[in-house]
Amino acid sequence: MCSVTTPYEVAVIDEIQMIKDPARGWAWTRALLGLCAEEVHLCGESAAIDLVTELMYTTGEEVEVRTYKRLTPITVLDHALESLDNLRPGDCIVCFSKNDIYSVSRQIEIRGLESAVIYGSLPPGTKLAQAKKFNDPDDPCKILVATDAIGMGLNLSIRRIIFYSLIKPSINEKGEKEIEPITTSQALQIAGRAGRFSSKFKEGEVTTMNREDLNLLREILNRPVDPIRAAGLHPTAEQIEMFAYHLPDTTLSNLIDIFVDFSQVDGQYFVCNMDDFKFSAELIQHIPLSLRVRYVFCTAPINKKQPFVCSSLLQFARQFSRNEPLTFSWLRRYIKWPLLPPKNIKDLMDLEAVHDVLDLYLWLSYRFIDMFPDASFVRDLQKELDGIIQDGVHNITKLIKISETHKLLNLESLSTESQSRLSGALKSQARRTRSTKTSGSKAAEPPGPHAGEKSLASRLVQQGLLTADMLKQLEKEWLTQRTEHGKEITESGTYSKGTRRKKKEPDSD
Repeated sequence: MCSVTTPYEVAVIDEIQMIKDPARGWAWTRALLGLCAEEVHLCGESAAIDLVTELMYTTGEEVEVRTYKRLTPITVLDHALESLDNLRPGDCIVCFSKNDIYSVSRQIEIRGLESAVIYGSLPPGTKLAQAKKFNDPDDPCKILVATDAIGMGLNLSIRRIIFYSLIKPSINEKGEKEIEPITTSQALQIAGRAGRFSSKFKEGEVTTMNREDLNLLREILNRPVDPIRAAGLHPTAEQIEMFAYHLPDTTLSNLIDIFVDFSQVDGQYFVCNMDDFKFSAELIQHIPLSLRVRYVFCTAPINKKQPFVCSSLLQFARQFSRNEPLTFSWLRRYIKWPLLPPKNIKDLMDLEAVHDVLDLYLWLSYRFIDMFPDASFVRDLQKELDGIIQDGVHNITKLIKISETHKLLNLESLSTESQSRLSGALKSQARRTRSTKTSGSKAAEPPGPHAGEKSLASRLVQQGLLTADMLKQLEKEWLTQRTEHGKEITESGTYSKGTRRKKKEPDSD
């Protein structure tokens, strides 16, 4: 989000070690090398010092390193928690999945204790409210259940960090999912939240839930943190436009593939994983947008696991392509405001998805202020929604209980499966598109708008990525586009005999 064109006296970049992140590292590289500031202050792990020094040497900058020591001691206990009966005030149980958070919260409530809950997809206001509840000495809530989201940006009064598990799913540089123990860097970041100098606990303690994990935790914490070797990069809009000039009939997703294949970077940099960008590019591929606008839409941060967020990106792009501003009244109708308080965990997740959609609107409003003109009203709406979500999280154990009754838990695996099906559908659609472009025979011509519904369209409708109305609109656009290109379409939706289809991307210039 930082501006690289505005002059500043001082700029502060926090968590500079994120420059190595396989997906998002490019944003830190962009800030480090692009900020127009007299002084840039970097905060983060010492593992980043050597790389930052090298990068600054190439730009002729002056580097000063200041090391700060932890002000309070932290101890790895010689015994695991083993049972939630052994919890005491100031404890924080760290989980790496929402289902574990739900399970632990429910078990804590059964024991007559109250817990606060913090995880990554909660709105910032809700996270702060839960942190305040946990930190308040007069509040009966003395236990915190959280993901590693507590590692950044929250001040918490924690006596003891308890790792419920040491295994965390992650995505490597190749975009592959890995299930491995947390890194030393992650373990230190989380464990360091115990006994902070500003909290009422002047010493921090760390342990695990299971006895067999304790030795592994000690081993992880005692390893030296590997120095960061390279900084992430991401192709700019200008670079992609240059490629598009030489490859005018190529889709944005394929342009990215070609760009990455041709890219050569020295040892100080790596090209970030582009799967999220390509996912968005394939999602809005059929919508007529200029390449620069398409690029911006594809860099918008969205949660691929949330079907409603994905369909909203699609809808926003469609409105934009028609030159119809996305007004506050339109957005209210789209999200079906006002929204009801959540009755179960699924409802809560749906509200979180709506909050993400409002975030998407605000993000795009910074780039296209004329087309997303009502940012101030949307911020107010987002605050109201944050309050509804806060009430839901406050009563989360009740929602969990109802969800267990109706078998609505295990939502993570469902969303992952849904995401996998969507990705597969998009890829198969892209393969069909490529095959029709390379083959001119009648046999390779695409079927009419109805023929693919059983495979792609019906799946997208079932997953909530398309509504029946959106499907009809897509069909209408499909027919209009074919007609405008002078193609004769029969009543059954197939091309009349003797016509050949030559597909041209409307935005590929």
